[in-house]
Amino acid sequence: MEYQAWFECIRCGSRHDLDQVVYECECGGLFEVVHDMEALGRRPGTEWRRLFDQRYMGTVWPYGSGVWGKKEMVCPAVDDDNVVSIYEGGSNLFWADRLGDEMGVGELWIKQCGHSHTGSFKDLGMTVLVSMVKQMRADGQAIPAIACASTGDTSASLAAYGAAAGIPVIVLLPKDKISVSQLIQPIANGALTLSIRTDFDGCMRLVRGLVKSENVYLANSMNSLRIEGQKTVGIELLQQFDWVVPDWIVIPGGNLGNVSALGKGFLEMRQMGLVDRLPRLAVAQARNADPLYRSYRTGFESFEPVEASDTLASAIRIGDPVSWERAIRVMRRLDGVVEEATEAELADACARADRSGLFTCPHTGVALAALEKLIAHGTIRPDSRVVVISTALGLKFPEFKVGYHEDRLGEFEVTPSHANRPVEVDADLEQVRRAVLETVDSVYA
Repeated sequence: MEYQAWFECIRCGSRHDLDQVVYECECGGLFEVVHDMEALGRRPGTEWRRLFDQRYMGTVWPYGSGVWGKKEMVCPAVDDDNVVSIYEGGSNLFWADRLGDEMGVGELWIKQCGHSHTGSFKDLGMTVLVSMVKQMRADGQAIPAIACASTGDTSASLAAYGAAAGIPVIVLLPKDKISVSQLIQPIANGALTLSIRTDFDGCMRLVRGLVKSENVYLANSMNSLRIEGQKTVGIELLQQFDWVVPDWIVIPGGNLGNVSALGKGFLEMRQMGLVDRLPRLAVAQARNADPLYRSYRTGFESFEPVEASDTLASAIRIGDPVSWERAIRVMRRLDGVVEEATEAELADACARADRSGLFTCPHTGVALAALEKLIAHGTIRPDSRVVVISTALGLKFPEFKVGYHEDRLGEFEVTPSHANRPVEVDADLEQVRRAVLETVDSVYA
């Protein structure tokens, strides 16, 4: 059966083929990828489940990918030979039972999307976008390069997939506002890396101007092709739960493309008969960059950009998210809530999670801190099954981790509650014994 998809404006409904270079409608609305749901619905949900499970993490190209195993409902317009995949998806769904017990929730699971090729969930969307560009170039379109503005993870993912495809990449990064680990990724993969003296919102304005004046292709999440890959997070975690829908999903929110993607995936799965109910969605924002939280406080009656302040959760330091309209629409349909976290709350939440065996990024710390508040307020019931989407690998943020444990985050008003400094001693057995016994006494007192 032939499946089809197209771009459609979320405001006026105007349509374009997926191989057209369009990001924003003339009416001002963003496009989203719309699938022929009637065609998808002709196959029973039980058969879709069986097909997706048969393909999952297998070796048949390209269906072993956690994204391309759902090709029919992701991007059927790309030929298999033009798929650019680094075997994304298949990330661990970690049962955080110790941490869940401490928080007072029935089941807590962490979907570790940072366990991916470039260390973040952005790989799930970038494989779709770069594959579509490769298809367009194969069909004769003159697209010389792909460009993005980034707070670190998008640039790393685009650079890796562009390198794998042999397509030039341009990234615009805010100077001194991302970790060294994130900065070196696009550099190592050969991308033209511009370090710009502004914040992410400033980089975003510049890259939008660049794609209008030059024929480069935009890779930011206002390009809804990325949303199609990112929505597979929800599909995959259901596979890992044997298709049982959790009660809540908590996800950090910055540019809000991931929020839109997650909701879109669940709504489509319900239409296709894969699930018969929807989870509730909680979006977590850093207090220093919280425009969606402020909108939620008004019942989503209005949305106003904010000037984002410095936050340890640098990847979501976004005051003017491009996907706000899509996100609000999804939040309304999934009965969503929004919570925020201070710098101290997110830092301590990370350290607390790490002491249960995780190694969390600061953005996951925002989600965990927000979850704790929602449990305390009674919004999330103690008997709930909750999944927190961990968006990036903690190893990308060594400065944050070291700064916390050495109590050097004072500029963010963080006084660490779980600091753990190394103890220096000479190569002397008595000193070692004394240090060990003192530590044991303090831990087990």
